[in-house]
Amino acid sequence: MEFVRITGIDDAYFRQMHELMGQVFPPEEVLAFELWAEPLRDEGLRVMVAVLDGKVVGATEYRYYPEMGVAMTDFTIIGREGLGIGHFLASERQKDLNRWAGEQGTLTGMFAEIYNPYLVEEHGFGGIKPMDPFVRREVLSHLGYRRLDFPYVHPSWELNGEAVSGLDLCFLAYDESLKELSGDLVVRFLKTYYAIQERKPESWYAMIRELEKLESIRLLPI
Repeated sequence: MEFVRITGIDDAYFRQMHELMGQVFPPEEVLAFELWAEPLRDEGLRVMVAVLDGKVVGATEYRYYPEMGVAMTDFTIIGREGLGIGHFLASERQKDLNRWAGEQGTLTGMFAEIYNPYLVEEHGFGGIKPMDPFVRREVLSHLGYRRLDFPYVHPSWELNGEAVSGLDLCFLAYDESLKELSGDLVVRFLKTYYAIQERKPESWYAMIRELEKLESIRLLPI
């Protein structure tokens, strides 16, 4: 398997990846094809695919924020079972992030959004068993992610100003003894991460106002 970076929508691998995204994610989680052109040129973003025999069989997108010392995993897609794609993507991503942070600053941990299947009806995720939200939740737990203790909503990636719920915001702290995160860090991260979206729901702003009142936010098991 190869770990290949995509830097433009004219890349044949990008079309394969976008089609795979449409198969496994609900519409509100998938940015339209043509709107990827600018993000793919962003040096603060990596869109990487796992390629086997010329076919995209998995993908992951992640970001690094040197000014905050944290990363964010936007998504991980496993397109086929029985190939070790999940381990391959996680391992290659971490090696790349370590190199990246070594060049620009420090890295204390990584955020991720994860569906909470106990709150919402189960998504089909294209019938791909490793993408089942119960499985993915346990995988993140095994990796060391914990959920931040607050009700989480985010703006839809359909860019229509609608709120998306039924997810948890999680964090992988490289210092496992860490029990909480600074409220200021979480607010700063969320404002930065969603700055690209001009239309955000009132429930998102209400969430931010509540978080701004908190000195710290607990990290809980998922």
